[in-house]
Amino acid sequence: MNKVVYVPAFFEPVGKNKTVKVSTGEKKKGFFGGEKGVTRKETQWEQTGWSDCRIDGERLANDLAEIVSGLNSEGYEIVSVTPVTSGSYDWKYELKSGGYQSSGYGGYGYGYGYSFTNSLIVTAKKIA
Repeated sequence: MNKVVYVPAFFEPVGKNKTVKVSTGEKKKGFFGGEKGVTRKETQWEQTGWSDCRIDGERLANDLAEIVSGLNSEGYEIVSVTPVTSGSYDWKYELKSGGYQSSGYGGYGYGYGYSFTNSLIVTAKKIA
């Protein structure tokens, strides 16, 4: 008996470094005798969204390891792990009249495409 398991890939989180003030827990006396908390500046990474072209390879590897471990504990032997590739593209082309006394034509165009691992398909066979 065979079993097929789908392991989705997720895009990588993207973000930026942000400087924040963090309390040290210490207090110091102020100019007028009051106490105020001491802070220090710290740089922290803040997620702003998700990549549209790079997958999170570390997460995919961990998800695959979890699936393989589960199948092995159920008595299955892994036969194959097949990547599923997907892709995206964009293009633009524009032709305009122009030149000397509007008798000529000119224009431009561009296009690009890329592929990425969309998921993995794990095929396993029941050990007799």
